[in-house]
Amino acid sequence: MLRLLALLLVLAIPLQAEEIVSDLSQDEVSINATFDGSDILVFGAIRRDAPEPEGELGVIITVAGPDQHVTIRRKERKFGIWVNSDEVEIEQAPSFYAVASNAPLEDILRPSEDLKNRVTTSQAVRQVGANVLDSGSFAKALVRIKSDQDLYQLNEGAVSLSEDTLFSTSIEMPANLTEGDYATRIMLTRDGTIVDTHETVIPVQKVGIERLLYNMSRENAFWYGIMSLAIAIAAGWLASAAFSLIRR
Repeated sequence: MLRLLALLLVLAIPLQAEEIVSDLSQDEVSINATFDGSDILVFGAIRRDAPEPEGELGVIITVAGPDQHVTIRRKERKFGIWVNSDEVEIEQAPSFYAVASNAPLEDILRPSEDLKNRVTTSQAVRQVGANVLDSGSFAKALVRIKSDQDLYQLNEGAVSLSEDTLFSTSIEMPANLTEGDYATRIMLTRDGTIVDTHETVIPVQKVGIERLLYNMSRENAFWYGIMSLAIAIAAGWLASAAFSLIRR
């Protein structure tokens, strides 16, 4: 009797019609003295256990850097000088955020799905309640600044989708990355509803002398300051000596 009930429960669970199978061109990003950015190739396929369902197919890929707490201040000109006036606290703002899709997001992602899964940049940036009337403009300003630095990217149509099965895209990682884990999501949609999600992580970390100096600045701040001062004094002495030789 128990076996029969278990079998009925299994049969009652609907099979997932479509599932994402994907991989990355590299498992991590290493930052050294010559690092000038990196391109991550995201590719994969859609596995189906049944005929392809009806409805418009969408593939959305996001890569998000570590969250940061940001304070955005507005400057106003008062008495001939620029001073800080209103400010808004941004509770969570990804240090890097890239969105790529095979079609315009408004065509393949419903607003309710975006709100639930925080897919678009405007949803990824979360601000604390503020007493400023136009607080939304502060978040937009942050997005604009990050976009100008290539830290926020929107690439609609950048995902190549072949035969509604194979997909691929390249995510450009700029040189000014923050160290940490970069969460990567691949979302499959049908008629704007997310039907499957695959998640992975890309570690981004400093290596070599950059890693040593980074750790020292945080774990041994005093000796890091002494070393920096000694290097500055030595560099100044060498420059002075070189200038004296040139004058001779």
